[in-house]
Amino acid sequence: MKKLIICAICALCGFTTANAQKFGHVNSQEIIQAMPEFAKARTEIEALSKQYEADLKSMYEELQKKGEAYEKEQATLPQNIKERREKELAEMQQKIQQSYQDNQQALAKEQQEKMQAITTKVLDAIKAIGAAGNYVYIMDVTSGIPYISTTLSTDVTAEVKKKLGL
Repeated sequence: MKKLIICAICALCGFTTANAQKFGHVNSQEIIQAMPEFAKARTEIEALSKQYEADLKSMYEELQKKGEAYEKEQATLPQNIKERREKELAEMQQKIQQSYQDNQQALAKEQQEKMQAITTKVLDAIKAIGAAGNYVYIMDVTSGIPYISTTLSTDVTAEVKKKLGL
């Protein structure tokens, strides 16, 4: 009889605990886009990209000028000077291609670093809201998970924004 009563109490406690579990969802993209850090990072990345484009443009213009000058003089140049100029033009072309690749990598790295700091700040705020609200899970609706019930879970996006001062 005691075992039956203990089992009934355990089952009742388990049932009420299961019903008390809280689940939440958040839209991290909405939060990130509302952050001033994101706007600042985007502006800085765009400025860096424009700077890289301007550098490449000037390098390409220099290559074009030298190429046009070479074409005009080509018929009158001795063979050894022709070869040297052709080699010079080829090296300039390679330098432009390498600069383009280096710029793309640097831009991607800079963007990743800036976004990492922003994402970390958002995740820390989500964790704080989760801990304070005793949530079991807070899922990100922008993560590509096939389905999150927005009626059975609480939207904590506004709370996270408030925590971040947005």
